[in-house]
Amino acid sequence: MEYIHDQHLTEVKRKILCCHCGVSIEPNPANMCVGCIRTEVDITEGIPKQATIHFCRACERYFQPPSEWIHCSLESRELLALCLRKLKGLNRVKLTDAGFVWTEPHSKRIKVKLTVQGEVIGGAVLQQVFIVEYVIANQMCDDCHRTEAQNFWRAVVQVRQKAQNKKTFYYLEQLILKHKAHENTLGIKQIHEGLDFFYSTEAHARRMLDFLNSALPIRYQQSKKLLSHDIHSNVYNYKFTFSVEIVPVSKDSMVCLSKKTSNQLGGISSLCLVQRVTNAIHLIDPSTAQIAEVSGSNYWRDPFNSVFDPKQLTEFTVMDVEPIIGKKNFPGQGQISSKHILADIWVVKTSELGICDNTIHTRSHLGHIVKPGDSVLGYTLNESNINDDNFEALNKDNVPDVILVKKYYGGRIKKRAWKLKHLKVDGSVGSSNMDYTSFLEDLEEDPVYRQNVNIYKDPRQQVAVDADDVDDPDQHRITLEEMLDDL
Repeated sequence: MEYIHDQHLTEVKRKILCCHCGVSIEPNPANMCVGCIRTEVDITEGIPKQATIHFCRACERYFQPPSEWIHCSLESRELLALCLRKLKGLNRVKLTDAGFVWTEPHSKRIKVKLTVQGEVIGGAVLQQVFIVEYVIANQMCDDCHRTEAQNFWRAVVQVRQKAQNKKTFYYLEQLILKHKAHENTLGIKQIHEGLDFFYSTEAHARRMLDFLNSALPIRYQQSKKLLSHDIHSNVYNYKFTFSVEIVPVSKDSMVCLSKKTSNQLGGISSLCLVQRVTNAIHLIDPSTAQIAEVSGSNYWRDPFNSVFDPKQLTEFTVMDVEPIIGKKNFPGQGQISSKHILADIWVVKTSELGICDNTIHTRSHLGHIVKPGDSVLGYTLNESNINDDNFEALNKDNVPDVILVKKYYGGRIKKRAWKLKHLKVDGSVGSSNMDYTSFLEDLEEDPVYRQNVNIYKDPRQQVAVDADDVDDPDQHRITLEEMLDDL
């Protein structure tokens, strides 16, 4: 009994009375109970109870400092995160709960209920609930301001290409994204034959012009329009326009060179295929595998147009292939491609296969990838009406009936494990068209062509690793080592 009594006295000694209300509490440096500490200490003292957020009524976006405008629906997680970032003293306490308090949608008020915890004198943890009121202030964003303002741009670069397909434009778009050449643009607008890039100064437009000149074979003209003139300070206010024309040929097009250009390129045949269009036009003679490059300056001195466009390709089935032995089988003096093998190939139109035995012989540079039974794409010269001055000057006895362009992979993967980024263009027609699909296929087939393109992994698609997923195991694919992570 004495031991129990002593223990009771020890427990009593551990208790003290609150200096304010007299309640028995455990000793602490403040000598106050929790209720009295709450009345004396406010852990939300440094947190503002009112704040302002800016809203653009034109595009319905909220301003997120320092310079970003984002779309947020009412009572969404994005809007709640935006509101919490506006409170400066919130990092001194622990936030345990946050939620919206209902307000009238037209009241221009947003109320957020916050629950915070903080440590006060003596290590006591206090929890406090309070409401922060946000006032919505209208402010026009920079994009809408440029759109509404008159004469908001001072220079425009008009890029045009008079061609049937737009694969060169898709390649140019990827070059612009890779080198970030569009950073100073006020806006990009798409029209029928190209794109318009708007700038606030002439220097930015000329910088874009220099980039285009280094990326593709182009020529341009410039003009200026007087907007205003200050006679006292002799200051002129102009609007500058740069009209850029890209060469009207694209990858896999067939061109007909003049005799002068053919001789300048080492005696290459007049009928050539366009391997790719980069800062120069890369040509290959399908009958001799001779290759040549035409720079932009040389092209505009003696221009040539596309005789056939990739949209005019016809599918053929290979019946027989006979490689040609020998390093040089032509009278020209140019360079021969080491990546191609000449071969005599006998083909039949796939649409006429089994109906008529009309075998066509042609000489092609595709001897290294085709075998009997494969499908190839080519141009039928004997069935086409060609309106070209250079083609009319050719000897028709030396013109082949068919020119093969590339191998056709019928079992191409529809779901690619990679993707490309795109520019934010006003009035864009999207990327779901045949030209864009053909551009993606060109990237898969030509490793040199995709060296200047940033290819990103697509986490939504699964990578097909089995050879049974396609009909041809030798089909070209982009490896994971060539893909970038989309951050």
